[in-house]
Amino acid sequence: MTAVQPRAAASDGRGARRTGSGRGGSRALNALLGLLLAGGAVGLQTLALTENDTGAPLTYTGDKGQDVDARRFHVRLDSFTVARAIQTRSTETVETDNLFLVVNAAAKSSLKPYHLGQPTLLTADGHRFDATDRVDGTLTMAATWVQPDIWVTGRFFFEVPASALPGAKVVFGLPPSVVVEPYQPEVEIDLGLDEKAARDLAAKPQDVYSLVKK
Repeated sequence: MTAVQPRAAASDGRGARRTGSGRGGSRALNALLGLLLAGGAVGLQTLALTENDTGAPLTYTGDKGQDVDARRFHVRLDSFTVARAIQTRSTETVETDNLFLVVNAAAKSSLKPYHLGQPTLLTADGHRFDATDRVDGTLTMAATWVQPDIWVTGRFFFEVPASALPGAKVVFGLPPSVVVEPYQPEVEIDLGLDEKAARDLAAKPQDVYSLVKK
């Protein structure tokens, strides 16, 4: 799109040359118009790139157990497991035909308190799974304030097929906002699951992962 706009502007410049009444004056005018149009084309191109990149995050990567510094906050993925069901309350258990992936994480902020948003699971082939909404958000780490220089821990939950596990990564970030902030930080942590490790994990899920305090 940005390549088309300069061409259209150049066409306008050629039309102005044809309507000029004096050779010297028209040459000077054409030179001035050419500079203005070239500058406008560069400005349009820069604006287009800025608009396209406005929502792009700054991604900081790491591995399981590593403290990943995203400048505003730190995230560490401590452990994970899979289960066939999640007991959310003493009288309520949520079941699945796939797998619940339970991610235990820790986080701290750098300058001021934050809430982390619900993370996403990024598969090896580029598909994304949102954290499940079948487990109440108040039971997840998203409900916890992440404080400056104080590690807090919590859990997040995904409902995924076993085929999503090999090569999967968990992407943590801030909650969605009405105001789109450019280059918002996010942390991408590799679970470290190759085909065999993922197959072994999926073969032995917990029957029930309980969130009920005893």
